[in-house]
Amino acid sequence: MVWIPAGAPPHREVEDDPGAEARYEMCELAVSADERFALSRVELDREGPSYTVDTLRSLRESSPDDELFLVLGGDQAASLRSWHEPEEVLSLATIAVVERTGWPRPAIGVRLSGLRGAERLVFFDMPRVDVSSSMVRRRAREGKPIRYLVPDKVANYIGAQSLYGSSAPVAAES
Repeated sequence: MVWIPAGAPPHREVEDDPGAEARYEMCELAVSADERFALSRVELDREGPSYTVDTLRSLRESSPDDELFLVLGGDQAASLRSWHEPEEVLSLATIAVVERTGWPRPAIGVRLSGLRGAERLVFFDMPRVDVSSSMVRRRAREGKPIRYLVPDKVANYIGAQSLYGSSAPVAAES
């Protein structure tokens, strides 16, 4: 699995965004000890907005024989229609969806009906884990622990760098 931190997300601004390099560092801390994971700078090193379709094209060009899967939470999958070139995204990769609160499979299907390629979405059969990046950022900002929500190395980095407005250690229970 290749982790790709967003370079310049065109669709939203994150409150207290630490920047692309800090996001990269957190991903590196999260995945470096697991040989099944790799980390890519493809979006960080490319100029302009980080459109998923451009990232998938780049991955396809560099590894034309690889089968690409894009893992998305149900909320992001449901918003796919509003993405830059959504049908091209669907043609370049299989979208693998993890259900999220408020976005079960049928609701996602309704939102994407009529979008060419949407019928190829696949859903993980697993218990739902309701941890979101916005929840982690909010807890860090409020000085609440984020241990067990992110890897300890990432929680320690967030606390040490005072990211997301955190002003106290966020790895240990307080």
